[in-house]
Amino acid sequence: MKNQQHITVNTAEGQLAGSAEGEIAVFKGIPYAAPPTGERRWRPPAAVTPWHGCRDALAWGSASWQSREVCMEIGGGDPALPDEDCLYLNVWTPEIEPVRPLPVIVWIHGGGYALGAGSLAPYSGKPLAARGVVMVTLNYRLGHLGFFAHPALDAEYPAGKTINNFALLDQIAALQWVQRNIPAFGGDRHNVTIMGESSGARSVLSLFCSPLAQGLFHKGIAQSAYALPDVSRTEALALGEKVARHFSLEQPSAEQLRALPAEALTLLPPGMRIGPTPIAGDAVLPLPMLKVFARARQHKLPILIGSNSDESSVLDYFGVNASALVADLRRRQRPVYKLLNWMYDLHDDRALGRAVSRDMAFTAMSQLVVAAQCQVGMPGWRYWFDYVSERSRDLCPDGAWHGAEIVYTLNTLDQVPAIEAGREITDGDRAFAEDVSQYWLNFARYATPFSSTLEGKVAWPAWRPDNDITLCLGRQGEAHISLKENFMKRRLRILSLFRRAMVKLK
Repeated sequence: MKNQQHITVNTAEGQLAGSAEGEIAVFKGIPYAAPPTGERRWRPPAAVTPWHGCRDALAWGSASWQSREVCMEIGGGDPALPDEDCLYLNVWTPEIEPVRPLPVIVWIHGGGYALGAGSLAPYSGKPLAARGVVMVTLNYRLGHLGFFAHPALDAEYPAGKTINNFALLDQIAALQWVQRNIPAFGGDRHNVTIMGESSGARSVLSLFCSPLAQGLFHKGIAQSAYALPDVSRTEALALGEKVARHFSLEQPSAEQLRALPAEALTLLPPGMRIGPTPIAGDAVLPLPMLKVFARARQHKLPILIGSNSDESSVLDYFGVNASALVADLRRRQRPVYKLLNWMYDLHDDRALGRAVSRDMAFTAMSQLVVAAQCQVGMPGWRYWFDYVSERSRDLCPDGAWHGAEIVYTLNTLDQVPAIEAGREITDGDRAFAEDVSQYWLNFARYATPFSSTLEGKVAWPAWRPDNDITLCLGRQGEAHISLKENFMKRRLRILSLFRRAMVKLK
């Protein structure tokens, strides 16, 4: 493949020409649905019009409307010039015609449903494709373009068929594209893993709860999924009407709403922004994701899930002051505050607030999911990530920040620039990324509903109530891989009892 300048494949929609990057074939900017513009705004993704001849797949497709500056600062890189015409995906494959079809990993980017793109450097599919899988990344509608409810739009649907989660439906359309077309890229349509971080992980779990996603994938990886409640349809409708009034539309028609400038919808004040969770109650997500897992009604498929040691590094994005929240708890719920001090042995409001917020918003999510997996007889693997790159440990005194694991699980350390001179990636970092990503690759290759162990540097057993095992990737920032029994078990059990008295991130 390395001697070819262009590689062509035939898809259901038409022929595509990709490019060679060494031994890897890359196809960029493939449309998986029609542009959601004009009359198609706030509608389910429509089919792509087939094309004649060979279409170039050499350049990234546009990302959804967002703040380019904010994405460059905290969202993983430059999404280039965003556009409402954004339903594109990218494919990396090591072999167009393998002896056996290759496992497929579909990466769903995070960014609070407001930022991000499948083309960002940390999400490059090249490193894992070089190790024998077909990688897919995608763009989907963000912000109010991706999640929106208004009576004028709801009136276009039959009773019980309303769509508000357009972003999730975009992801489902991308998975349908994978089912139609991934064999042309050497992929196995019967072994598809969906994988995401933060809101991408939240998407993975939401797809596990969506009846419309049934049969489109076979397992899931959720990195740093947060436990914020989904937005109710009542809340979403009220917000939609508030947004309309902001544009001086008191009782707008659907046509008037669709005529609003896309850019203006991304520049709304904080009180008018959606998320960072989907809307529960439409045809895509009939029940809140947390309720589905609490009742163990998710799709019966394997899951790998976990979180990082300093997830509270993202609190500023949610507008949460951990110190102030703990101080308020000390005033209002003194017995609970004393119990937290005893559990964590932390007597500084900042440190205690960060630890409690991390565990309530992130750590508890992993415990809920693996417990639900056991209830439906499906394997679930729980991890804890606590590694910091060797030359940046002075910048991360609280541990691995939110999103830090991505370049290790996707093995993309060398795809992203150093933070600054003198903080370049080391061979130790690269070796740790190889070990971590191997677990993810083995999950994508081999995990089935009947699996009990994932192979890697340390054999990793699936979580069970009577065998509460967590794989710890890193220890106090340093490279160390080990299994821990009953990791945070007592703490999480007590936190669940006091959930209503705890901090709620909203």
